[in-house]
Amino acid sequence: MAINSDTDIYLAIEQLGLKANSFTLDQSCTPHKIIEWDSGNPDSQPTDDELNAAYTAWKAAEEYKINRANEYPNIVDQLDDIYHNGIDGWKATIKTIKDKYPKP
Repeated sequence: MAINSDTDIYLAIEQLGLKANSFTLDQSCTPHKIIEWDSGNPDSQPTDDELNAAYTAWKAAEEYKINRANEYPNIVDQLDDIYHNGIDGWKATIKTIKDKYPKP
């Protein structure tokens, strides 16, 4: 199997708890691949499947944050909402978005 084109190898390695290891990626267009895994590393090199799975799990767990951030009004609009509708009105606006994209 190959590394998926959207997999962030650095992030996947961090998710696998391997961030203390030294490695080199190729410089081609995505998907990149690990071309060197330092023999002095305490851990063995992760497989492409392990990297893909770690990134996919991270992305699924973080997706709600991205979706929320894209829908929250900008801070100026939020302050205007508080001014015109009070804290309860602002909370209702924010709660709608939080309910639409709940934490996993």
